[in-house]
Amino acid sequence: MSTEKTQDIKFGTDGWRGVMAREFTFDNVRRVAQAIADYVKDETEKSPKRKPPFPGPVLVGYDRRFLSDAFAREIAQVLEANRMRPVLLEESLPTPAISFLTRKLKGLGVMVTASHNPPSYNGIKIKLDGRAVMPNVTTAVEAMLDKNQPSRSNEYKHKNFRRDYLSYLRSRADGKRIAAKLKRPVIVDYLHGAAAGLLEELVVSKRLLALHSKHDPLFGGVNPEPIEANLKELSAKVRESKALIGIALDGDADRIGLVDDTGRYLTPCQVFPLIIRYLVERKKLRGKIVQSVSLGYVSARMAKAFGLDFEEMPVGFKHVAEALNRGEAAIAGEESGGYAWKGGLPERDGLVTALLLLEMCVTLGKAPSQLWKEIEEKYGKSVFKRVDYKLNKPLPDKSAFAAKLAKRLPKRILGTPIKQLIQIDGLKIILEGDHWLLLRPSGTEPLLRVYAESDSEKRTAELLQIAAKWAPVSH
Repeated sequence: MSTEKTQDIKFGTDGWRGVMAREFTFDNVRRVAQAIADYVKDETEKSPKRKPPFPGPVLVGYDRRFLSDAFAREIAQVLEANRMRPVLLEESLPTPAISFLTRKLKGLGVMVTASHNPPSYNGIKIKLDGRAVMPNVTTAVEAMLDKNQPSRSNEYKHKNFRRDYLSYLRSRADGKRIAAKLKRPVIVDYLHGAAAGLLEELVVSKRLLALHSKHDPLFGGVNPEPIEANLKELSAKVRESKALIGIALDGDADRIGLVDDTGRYLTPCQVFPLIIRYLVERKKLRGKIVQSVSLGYVSARMAKAFGLDFEEMPVGFKHVAEALNRGEAAIAGEESGGYAWKGGLPERDGLVTALLLLEMCVTLGKAPSQLWKEIEEKYGKSVFKRVDYKLNKPLPDKSAFAAKLAKRLPKRILGTPIKQLIQIDGLKIILEGDHWLLLRPSGTEPLLRVYAESDSEKRTAELLQIAAKWAPVSH
C-alpha cells in the first residue's frame, strides 16, 4: 500500500481538513467516503430489524474551492457503489444548506469544504439531523478507514436545492419587511464564498451592496475568514457609503463577521450580546444561554440580569448545538462567529444570523454602534483578541497541558487575583472583574490558541503577552 493511502485521517473540531495534493487527495477522499459507507452499514446492522439509522439519502454538497465539485463527485460515486443513495447538489451552497436538507429529508450530509482555511486546503464535514455529528460518529468513521477498498459507480442522482434552502431562510425572517425599512446601505462581503448572491435574493433592495461575489478559488488573496484582519475593505466601504452595517460570511457561510456603522469590527464577544438582547427583549425567548468557553462574560452578565441560566462548553459548535437540539438551551454562540437559537435548526448559519441582525437594526431603528453602546453602558466593556502561537510540537493532550499549567500559576496576574480556573478545553483563567485568558492547544496542529478579554486594549494585550511566556512557543 502506498504512503499516501496510509496517511492518518483525523476529524478535528469541525471535520477533516488537509492541504490539497498532500493530505487531501482523491485517494484519501475516496477512503473517507468508503469509511462513511461502512459506518452507515455497521450502524444499520446494529439497529433493530436492521433499519437504517437515517432512512433518507446522503446529501453531498461542496463549496467554491478549487476542485470541491470534483471531490464531491468522487464521494457520490463511492457512496452510490455502496448503495447509499447519494444525491449530489447541482451547485455550490453553504454548509448550513446541507444541514437543513439532512433534517428535511431525514438523511446524512457530507460537505466538501475547508471553511475559512487558506485556498490550498480542502476538507469534509459530516452532518446529521440538522447539525454537525458528535465525536462518537467521526471516531467511528475513522475506525472504518481501510476496512474495505473504495469502489465507484458512474451513476448517481443530482438535484438543485437552492429553492429549498432559500425557502427555509425566508421562514426565519421577513426579507421583504427588512428591505422596505432600509434607509441606509448595507454592505455584505461574501469573501468569494458559497453564499454569494443569496442575501440579495432574500432582501431585494438597491441598498444592499455586495463585495467579492465572484467565484475565485484563491479568494482574492485573503483567507475567507470573517475576522478583523480580513475585513479592511468591508470597513472602508461601510465608512465610504455611510452604511448601516457591514456583514461578512466565511467560505462556507456558516459563520459571520460584523462591522458596525462606523466601520469598526465588532468581535463575537460583542455580537453575541447584541443577539441575546434582541432575542430575549424583543422576541421574548427564554431559556439557558450556552456558549463556547472561548467567549467572554458580557453574555453571562446579561443572562444573570435576565434571570436565565448560563453554561460554558468546549470549543466546537457541535457541543452548543447538541444542547439546543436536546431542548436544554435557547441561545447558543461561539467565538468563531457561529450563532443559533431555538425556533430553527440547531446549527450555525451565517445567513440566518445576517437576517436577524438586519431585522434588529430596522425594527429598533438603531445602528449597531448605538446598540453596542447601550449594552456596554449597562453590562460592561469588552476588548477581546485571539492570537495563535506556533509551538515546537503539537500538544494533543489538552487536559495534561491544562493541569500542568494550573499548578504553576501565580496567585495574581497583572496585580489582579485569580477568581476561577476552568479546564473544559485547555485552561481558562478568570480574574476578578471577569477579565480572562484562555490557553487552548490545537489537537491537530502545533499551535497554541490564546484568547483574552478585558475592559481595555492595553490590558488585553498584556494578558496575551503573559500567555506567550507560559508555553513552548516557537519564536
